[in-house]
Amino acid sequence: MGAYGAAIIAKERCPEGHVSTLIGKEELSHFSYNKTFRHCEKCPNRCLLTVMEFTDGHHFISGNRCERGADIKIEKNDIPNLFNYKYKRLFNYIPLKKEDAKRGEIGVPRVLNMYENYPFWHTFLTELGFRVVLSGKSDKKMFEAGMETIPSEAVCYPAKLAHGHIKTLIQKGITNIFYPAVVYEHHEDHQSDNNFNCPVVSGYPEVIKNNVEDIREKEINFIHPILTLEEKDRLDKALTEAFRKFHIPHNEIATATTKAYAENKAFKADIHQKGEEALAYIKAHNIHGIVLAGRPYHVDPEINHGLPNIVTHQGMAVLTEDSIAHLSEPERPLRVRDQWAFHTRLYAAATVVAKHDELDMIQLTSFGCGLDAVTTDQVAEILERHNKIYTNIKIDEGDNLGAARIRIRSLKVTLDEQKEQNIKKEPYTPYQPPQRASFTEEMKSKHTLLAPQMSPIHFQFLSPALAACGYKLEVIPEVTADAMEEGLRHVHNDACYPCILTTGQMINALKSGRYDLNNVSLLMTQTGGQCRATNYVSFIRKALADANMEHIPVIALSAQGLESNPGFKWTPKLLKHALMALNYGDLLMNVLYRTRPYEAVPGSANALHDKWVP
Repeated sequence: MGAYGAAIIAKERCPEGHVSTLIGKEELSHFSYNKTFRHCEKCPNRCLLTVMEFTDGHHFISGNRCERGADIKIEKNDIPNLFNYKYKRLFNYIPLKKEDAKRGEIGVPRVLNMYENYPFWHTFLTELGFRVVLSGKSDKKMFEAGMETIPSEAVCYPAKLAHGHIKTLIQKGITNIFYPAVVYEHHEDHQSDNNFNCPVVSGYPEVIKNNVEDIREKEINFIHPILTLEEKDRLDKALTEAFRKFHIPHNEIATATTKAYAENKAFKADIHQKGEEALAYIKAHNIHGIVLAGRPYHVDPEINHGLPNIVTHQGMAVLTEDSIAHLSEPERPLRVRDQWAFHTRLYAAATVVAKHDELDMIQLTSFGCGLDAVTTDQVAEILERHNKIYTNIKIDEGDNLGAARIRIRSLKVTLDEQKEQNIKKEPYTPYQPPQRASFTEEMKSKHTLLAPQMSPIHFQFLSPALAACGYKLEVIPEVTADAMEEGLRHVHNDACYPCILTTGQMINALKSGRYDLNNVSLLMTQTGGQCRATNYVSFIRKALADANMEHIPVIALSAQGLESNPGFKWTPKLLKHALMALNYGDLLMNVLYRTRPYEAVPGSANALHDKWVP
């Protein structure tokens, strides 16, 4: 909100007869002030404050990151803040005493998936007779402790913090550290497409093993098995193997996981109950609630930078997405592939918010998070089609929350205005999505299939391979600057570059005028794994909708058969020709790339390739 906007609002809200407190012309001619600088000593941040002292005894402070630095008294209230509650409840487990731990101490880092699974793992390890040593609370010193071992600046801040947590456990003298790689989370909603963990979350134990040199140099027993929490038998078997050094019988492992599952269920039931209590409080006190939605690790105060407290200081309750997600199924079918367990809850929570006038949602995401390039668009769609305000706040290691504070205050002002003007929203009605355009049998002989250029040597053989099976495939010949710009217009800017390019190629080709838009379909692969590549098709369909071309079918090719189209089927003949095409591509690519660096005549290797591939 700028100066003009503030002036307009002040004019509109000024009560009749109000006398302005602005100083007059006479006082302004004698106006003076004194400026000094000092550090705030009320927390370890030690903000550098600019203090303006005026002749009438008043003062104004800037440079502060919170109300305490401005000498504003913070009044405590009992407004629900489930971020604070969940963080305390999550790690409020008492470890065994040293003399009672028959198998000694084992360190657990307070990072990433532990914000989802710590009740499970604490119970499991304690039942086995380990004394669980949890790493300390995250802070800047923790971040700096592991900074030199971080291999990529592009990874999210929660992942960067993991390095410091591991380092501090080692510095404490812990010689056994348990940090599992959980690929599949608990499948809470069996209507979802899958229950994957985030690829960074599930893969980060391997990153730690390969980059924290103290693990090797100090011979730390770093236990990081690859696990699924969905299938108990497989979990028991994997954990028995992971702890073989301790000679723990399989039946003891199985008993410990049984108790761990029970504790995990109790923890989630407690969070659900607190969510329902918060909703009751909101209605009883006629206030508004904000679902501060993100990943489990966003309850870490170092990661959320105190955003929940900013919300409660505005007189609004704070709920977590998992505290209310059980109250509704997501609006299905979703446009995206619902493949990540945490995000299934996110979509369900957004649907709950859509059903309650007293709730709104702020989604927290990390800078550069590719998965949230998928989720933010989907959450916004769920909320906005029910006339809800969608707010997204990106956070990383930077803790200057001036912009975030303004956005939260602006949201509060908007909600208050809606309430004052008695703007009533339409009753919630279930969303009826348009039917997905399907590639039919009749289209097979009429439609041109467009595929993006992703591998020039391989893809040149796909057109004749599919032609032999009755399909007319055209691979877009090259990636142009126009295609890239088209992709940027339609695809979330946190999506990966290949996604932007492939989507841009297709939309740019459709807009070129070279194709009959009533006799063209798009062809795109779908991996079906943890990566956002599974959702490339979703990005393409969104781009088609934005360009008013929703009627154009998108054929999604996957080994799992995630989608079906009557007019495109994997037959033995098609599979044989496709594999032959890819094998020829591999062969020519290998001989070309191996020969070209050593060619005696520049360009001769490419010329030979072109001779055999006219």
